[in-house]
Amino acid sequence: MENKTTSLGLSENIEGLLSYLLGWVSGLVFWFLEPQNKFVRFHAMQSIVVFGAITILQIVLGWIPIIGWLLGIVVWIATGILWLFLMYKAYQGEKYKLPWAGEFAEQQANKQ
Repeated sequence: MENKTTSLGLSENIEGLLSYLLGWVSGLVFWFLEPQNKFVRFHAMQSIVVFGAITILQIVLGWIPIIGWLLGIVVWIATGILWLFLMYKAYQGEKYKLPWAGEFAEQQANKQ
């Protein structure tokens, strides 16, 4: 994949990676700062959806004594693995779509 620069002056694979760096927060930042590049917008929206949902799940699990806390640890570990994987895929220039969030992210990124 050709590595294009973006409106922020970074290469799109770096911006895609950075969209995941702080979870849904960095996703929001790049969603609003990069209005044209569909690759970056895809990764930003996927970050918002996935890590936003995980944040909500972690909050809910935190309210459930013992079982919720144990499940929260498992979710936290799985989230770390997913986070590294998605950053790696974005850095490689791949538009890796997660099953439900990827389709939604692609639809939103293609709206102009």
